Amino acid sequence: MKKLFVAATTALMLAALAGNANASNYKFPSDDPVAAVVIPDDWESGETESGVEATSPDEAVYLSIDVADAKSIDAVVDDAITWLGEQGVTVDPATSKKSEDKVNGKDIFFVSWSGKDKDGPASVGLATMVLNAKTVLVFTYWGTKGEEEKSLPAINSILNSVTEP
Repeated sequence: MKKLFVAATTALMLAALAGNANASNYKFPSDDPVAAVVIPDDWESGETESGVEATSPDEAVYLSIDVADAKSIDAVVDDAITWLGEQGVTVDPATSKKSEDKVNGKDIFFVSWSGKDKDGPASVGLATMVLNAKTVLVFTYWGTKGEEEKSLPAINSILNSVTEP
């Protein structure tokens, strides 16, 4: 999972050189933005009640980013886990892996699992990024094993585009 989130230098350099000519810029939540992200235009994306969600063009990857604060982070994580279950996604608790890193100078903490969905083997992950003293972003990731790797450059670009507006 960390490999899917940690920047691949070559992909990021290409994304930076290409600019955001083919991308959707989101500041969310729209009523009082605390974060901004750039999603490639070929991804299906949109704002949710508490953030942004996106699906890769081949539908092999789903990624959402939700805003939380210290008081609501547990509820946001619980909602993400509940939503995954409603989509038929299960995880194998024995495969849990935890790691931490920095992205754009922000602390990010990862938990990933191997799992299953209606199509077979899947990768599932949650990550929290400490945006500032008051705001945490919760990332929910679900990808089809064997297919998700094609979206790695876009995922890295999305993750590295997260900023405060």
